[in-house]
Amino acid sequence: MRRWVLIALPYAWLLALFLAPFIIVLKISLSDIALARPPYMPQLDFGAGLAGLREFFAALDFENFWFLTTDDLYWKAYLSSLQIAVVSTFLTLLVGYPIAYGMARSAQEWRPTLLMLVILPFWTSFLIRVYAWMGILSTEGLLNQFLIGLGLVSDPLTILNTNTAVYIGIVYTYLPFMILPIYAALEKMDESLLEAAEDLGCSKFSAFWLVTIPLSRNGIIAGCFLVFIPAIGEFVIPSLLGGSDTLMIGKVLWEEFFSNRDWPVASAVAVVLLLILIVPIVLFQRNEQKAREAEG
Repeated sequence: MRRWVLIALPYAWLLALFLAPFIIVLKISLSDIALARPPYMPQLDFGAGLAGLREFFAALDFENFWFLTTDDLYWKAYLSSLQIAVVSTFLTLLVGYPIAYGMARSAQEWRPTLLMLVILPFWTSFLIRVYAWMGILSTEGLLNQFLIGLGLVSDPLTILNTNTAVYIGIVYTYLPFMILPIYAALEKMDESLLEAAEDLGCSKFSAFWLVTIPLSRNGIIAGCFLVFIPAIGEFVIPSLLGGSDTLMIGKVLWEEFFSNRDWPVASAVAVVLLLILIVPIVLFQRNEQKAREAEG
């Protein structure tokens, strides 16, 4: 009985916070827009029983999903979001891996302090941190004042309201999600393996490439997924740091819901986005399962 209770609790959590909201969004995506509150006409009535289900399937259409294929805005937003998420994940890995490696190779008494410094930004509101970057990257911001003061540039750089600012914001925001799993993998690594590789003739770089990188692969994969999945649907960062040319599906979703008030099309956009994210989520779960089997 205890085993069933332990299994039922996480499934009940997923049912309440994932499956039920997804069913509601899917229902709205199959509805028609209407001048009402809420602004859609549902095609499925849960209170009508089997008769309502028969009527729903008889009149079922995917008009809102088909509409997404007829407008260039949506597929361009999906492709742009994928591109920004992939590049941001790669940049976060380039920045995060050396930090995690340095933390794992530091003295034992310094590791808790370094770990706290990585987690420290979470103590401040995410929105406040993004607004702080607006002040740093603006034309009269701290970065331009610093560069002009050093004489490196004569005119202020235009960074805010560009894709560069979006990359900076995403890398800064999700950097801890990359550092922590890589650090966890590197901390458990046996350093005698590096000594053995060097004794067998490997240089320090070859030992790092042939031993350290493969042993930290699970941490790298976990960190990349933890950055890529939220970055592809990011809304706040491209809205505040990106310009009018920054096209991401999160911004399109917001516009459809709150500006156009086209809830059915917005729900269809959300459903397609979720289906896209299911692929890396399944891959992530399979990677975690293989890692657990290897450890067992």
